[in-house]
Amino acid sequence: MDKRPIGVMDSGIGGLTVVKVLQKELPNESIVFVGDQARLPYGTRSTEEIQQFSLQIAHFLQTYDIKLMIIACNTATAAALDYLRAQLPIPVIGVISPGSHAALKLEHHQTIGVIGTNKTIESKAYSRQINDLDSSVNVIGLATQEFVTLVEKNQMGTEHSQSVITQKMQYFNQHRVDALILGCTHFPLLANEIKRSLDYDIPMIDAGAATAEYVKSKLIDLNAESDANTSKTVYFTTGNPNDFRAVASKWLENDMLDVSNIKLGD
Repeated sequence: MDKRPIGVMDSGIGGLTVVKVLQKELPNESIVFVGDQARLPYGTRSTEEIQQFSLQIAHFLQTYDIKLMIIACNTATAAALDYLRAQLPIPVIGVISPGSHAALKLEHHQTIGVIGTNKTIESKAYSRQINDLDSSVNVIGLATQEFVTLVEKNQMGTEHSQSVITQKMQYFNQHRVDALILGCTHFPLLANEIKRSLDYDIPMIDAGAATAEYVKSKLIDLNAESDANTSKTVYFTTGNPNDFRAVASKWLENDMLDVSNIKLGD
């Protein structure tokens, strides 16, 4: 048993979708979350910048003696997963592989759609991962960078949000798929709008939730589960704690979040 916390990083608040599942599935685990809101969006930055930012966050999380790190950001997973694994002495888990495996478990998965940031889609990380597992699958990616802004500005559930998403998702009404991977951890917060924008019903894969399930099995394999009677989640943001709390408290259904500001880099 290992009572050390799990470290979770994201470019903003989208990684809270992973935290929410972790808290439900692993209630004895403590979590340290870092959202790099001051430097988002990651989806328009260079690979080198994303690697640098991710390593800075990793070093901060290591001050809490974390036992495992989750990159709860598809963009950072695509750009920095291998880089961080080479730098850190602990397991580092990204969201792309679990999300891909979850999609391929569906009965119908011949054509899989992926929505994500510019960087995630340009990297073709999902296409490569899925085709490595099953070369017969057709993967169609669509960059939806503006969806990240909708979440970070707390515009979920608004007419503006629905309008932006409906217009963008017309692509998948014209190019039908068997399933849709939400290839950004921000996007489950827009799931209702995304469903309403499509004129047909398909399963949507929450890559973050799939990652949380994978972490659960990983801790069992490593015999690193916590048996603590009490657990704690602390939240750090490089941005404004009040802005972070406004969205996080709604999504996590908790008005008593421990949120602090941190400075990273120059």
